[in-house]
Formats: sequence, C-alpha cells, structure tokens
Amino acid sequence: MKGSYDISVQNNRVKYEFTIRRNITIIQGNSASGKSTLVDLIREHQLDGADSGVSLSCNTNCVVLEGSDWKRNLSLYENCIVFVDEGNRFISTPDFARCIRESGNYYVLITREGLENLPYSVEEIYDIRVSAARSGSSGNPYESG
Repeated sequence: MKGSYDISVQNNRVKYEFTIRRNITIIQGNSASGKSTLVDLIREHQLDGADSGVSLSCNTNCVVLEGSDWKRNLSLYENCIVFVDEGNRFISTPDFARCIRESGNYYVLITREGLENLPYSVEEIYDIRVSAARSGSSGNPYESG
C-alpha cells in the first residue's frame, strides 16, 4: 500500500475522522477518551457491515486484529488498514514487529506505551480529542478525530 487514506467511522453517538499517511500510525489518549470505542466500531462493521449501525468510509478495507490467532488472521489480510487495540499482548512483541515489517498493510495501533520494536514516525502519533457537537451539526453529541 502507498499513499494516504481518509477514514470516517461513526454510529449514532460518535464520529471519528482522520487520515492515515504511513504504514504505522499510533493513536493515544487518556482513559475513556474513545480509543477502544473506535476499535469496537470497526470490529462491529467488520462483522456485520451496514447491519451493525456503523458507517465506515475508506477506500480500502479496515479490519481489527486481536486474540491468540493474530498471526494466522494477519496472514489473511492484504492491502488493509489493520487496527490493534492496546489490550492485545502481542502488540509489543518482536514477532509482531517482524510481521508488520514483512506486510504490505497499514497499521493503526492504539496504545499508551512506547513500541520500541517498531519504526514509526513521531508525525504519525495522533491524540483523540472529544468535542461537543454544535447546533445545526449532524446530530452527533461527540466528534473525535
């Protein structure tokens, strides 16, 4: 994969909008800022599509990688944006770092820890900001991005 990818994901309560420009992007934020909610929405859309109530807009597939079968599941993804939440222990392992380097996917890693095994740019570390919706807006009480 090359280039940048605009991502918009939302349900009736929250909306996230951001652009991925490199193969590794880090998303940080305080507890309860919506990091895991972002991953949950993408997972719901991955499992149930439009029936999930989640709208996902991106010009490539967005998937969530998790669990003990992460390596096997990762081998199934090609030209995807792969989201990994910080609760997955494999995120900081040398084995995961090797798999990322050998992959053609882009990765969005939700973590508050440093990932010294991975070569990521400080320009691709995003913080989640929460703002109240303005009158006349889309009706979402929160916007994150």
